[in-house]
Amino acid sequence: MNIPAELRYSKDHEWIRLEGETAYVGITDFAQHELGDIVFVDVDTVEESLEAEETFGTVEAVKTSSELLLPVAGTVIEFNELLADAPETVNNDPYGDGWIIKIQVANAADIDGLLTAEAYKELIG
Repeated sequence: MNIPAELRYSKDHEWIRLEGETAYVGITDFAQHELGDIVFVDVDTVEESLEAEETFGTVEAVKTSSELLLPVAGTVIEFNELLADAPETVNNDPYGDGWIIKIQVANAADIDGLLTAEAYKELIG
């Protein structure tokens, strides 16, 4: 299971990578594996300010769907348009081209309260 050390993780299986005042958010390798083949990613919250753990979209797989929860408070500023035509990118490259949204983080210090790679490994066993 791929769990990059430089990212932070939520207990809901989202990852976040801070770059300056913005951050990329996606689902973890573990989450995409549990969901199976992803066929659709829906995000209708661009330009909305959301609190931590609020739903920012959904991901649909062949057999199930799952809500996507924001790891920290912020404003959704971009949806990864690549996923509109190629949602399977989340399965193939969850930490790279498979990122789902970019956010303007409300308080960058909140990221420190998320799980480290080691703590996330413990969570998923």
